[in-house]
Amino acid sequence: MATLEQIKQLRDETGAGIVDVKKALEEANGDREKAIELLRKRGGDKAVKKSDRVALEGIIGTYVHGNRKIAAMVTVMCETDFVAKNEDFINFATDIAMHITASNPVCILPEDLDAEVVEKEKKIWTEQLEKEGKPAEMIEKILVGKEKKFREERALMTQPFVKNPDITITELLNENIVKLGEKIEFGEFKRFAL
Repeated sequence: MATLEQIKQLRDETGAGIVDVKKALEEANGDREKAIELLRKRGGDKAVKKSDRVALEGIIGTYVHGNRKIAAMVTVMCETDFVAKNEDFINFATDIAMHITASNPVCILPEDLDAEVVEKEKKIWTEQLEKEGKPAEMIEKILVGKEKKFREERALMTQPFVKNPDITITELLNENIVKLGEKIEFGEFKRFAL
């Protein structure tokens, strides 16, 4: 049976969906190379192949919640006007705007999170851990995990998709890249709330 770490590593490497990666690893009895080969045969690495293309077309996805007090806008880019007009692409952009409305990310990637915000949190965590009597070497290890989780919770790409928490926005993006056959990426986004 494939470990969580194997699944995550292969998923990050290929851009394939988590279910596809798990199945491929299980069929390959944990053999990474065989699993990659299986994914390639099934088209699971298509998202990776498209990552070096340029996305200059696109649309602005919008979502306004039913109470009219919270909304979001996001720029979703693709390669051609043809895909930008595609109903699946438009729905994807709307889903991303809805996700932003619900989950309130503050940046696209974990590494984009403001360093000052992270440092402020680290000081708070350190004080809490010291009060709990944790040894210094343990505090350092705990801080690494806390920072990783803190960044991932606030970054759009690593958040669980609000309509299907079993997948992240990265996985949803990769599924749509494969489905639509073009590079897709996010630009600016803004969340509004009263």
